[in-house]
Amino acid sequence: MSTSPQASEHTETVTESPSTNKRVLLAKPRGYCAGVDRAVDTVERVLDKYGPPVYVRKEIVHNQHVVHNLRERGVVFVEDTEEVPEGSLLVFSAHGVSPAVRESAERRNLRTIDATCPLVTKVHKEVNRFARKDYDILLIGHEGHEEVEGTSGESPDRVQLVDKPEDVDQVEVRDPSKVVWLSQTTLSVDETMERVEQLQERFPDMQAPPSDDICYATSNRQVAVKAMAAECDLVLVVGSQNSSNSKRLVEVALQSGASAAHLIDYASDVDDSWLEGVETVGVTSGASVPDVLVFQVLDYLQERGWGDVEEVTTANEKVSFALPRELRKDLDENPNNPQGVR
Repeated sequence: MSTSPQASEHTETVTESPSTNKRVLLAKPRGYCAGVDRAVDTVERVLDKYGPPVYVRKEIVHNQHVVHNLRERGVVFVEDTEEVPEGSLLVFSAHGVSPAVRESAERRNLRTIDATCPLVTKVHKEVNRFARKDYDILLIGHEGHEEVEGTSGESPDRVQLVDKPEDVDQVEVRDPSKVVWLSQTTLSVDETMERVEQLQERFPDMQAPPSDDICYATSNRQVAVKAMAAECDLVLVVGSQNSSNSKRLVEVALQSGASAAHLIDYASDVDDSWLEGVETVGVTSGASVPDVLVFQVLDYLQERGWGDVEEVTTANEKVSFALPRELRKDLDENPNNPQGVR
C-alpha cells in the first residue's frame, strides 16, 4: 500500500446564495491522518481491554481536545517512564521515542505498546541505516519537538539538528562526501526545501533521503490550504499550539495569499473582530484534529451569516495503518479477556 498518494487537484463547489457574498471554503483533506487515527484508536482499545489507568508517555497526539477526553476516561499522561509504576502498561505516543526511552521502560519491567506513526518509524530506520554506513546525518526539524528527540536518539553521535537558517553555518561534518539530510515528518514542505538548498550550498554532495520524509498527510493538508488561501480574507486552522503541522498550516496560508490566518483549538476561540469586513473564510485542521471540532467552527460561522460551504478537494486519502503488533497479538490471544496486565 502506498503511503504517498498523489494529489489530484480539483474543486467541488456548492452554488453560492445570491443574497450574500459570505462563504466558507473548507479544505479537504484535513484533520486526522492515518498515524493519528491509529494512535488514538490504540489507546482507546487498551482502555476498553484493560480498563484505567492506562499510562501514555507524553501526549498521544498534539491536540488538547483528544488529550482531555482520554484523560477523562482514565489515561495518565506522563513525561518520563520513571513516573510509571513498575510492571505497568505504557503506550508510546505517535511521535516516537529513542532507544534510551525503550531501555528505561524495560528496566522498570513495563509492558509497552508502541503507537509510533509508521512514517516516523521509517525515518528512525533511515537514521540507523545511514549511521551504520558512517554518514553524518543532518536532521531538519524543530528543536525540542518530541519527534526530533526520538529520531535524534537513534544515533546521537551522528545526528545534527538543523532548525533555523543560522544553524546551517554551524554544521560540521567529517567527510563532505558522506552527508545525508532527513527531516521531521510534520514540517512545511517549502521551509524544509529552503533549508535543504542552504545545506546543499555548503555540501554539494549531500544525499537526499530515499523517499520524502515529510508525510503524505502533512503535504496534502498544505496543498489544500495553498489551493484556497488566495481567495480567503481569513483562514481558521483548527489545531493546538503544540501541534507542529497545525502551526505550519497557518504559515502556509499566509504565505499563499490569505489576508489573515489564526490557529484555534475550539470555535469559542474565534474573535468576532477577525470577521469584520470578511467575505471568504477558509477552514482547515491539523492532522491530529477530530472533525467534530471543525463542524463546531462551521456551526459558529453559520450562526454569523457564513452558511454557504464550498469544499476544496485536492486529494482523496485512503491510507490506513494496522494497530501495533503487540496489541493485535494480545487482542487475538485474549479476545474476551478484559483482565488487566498490571
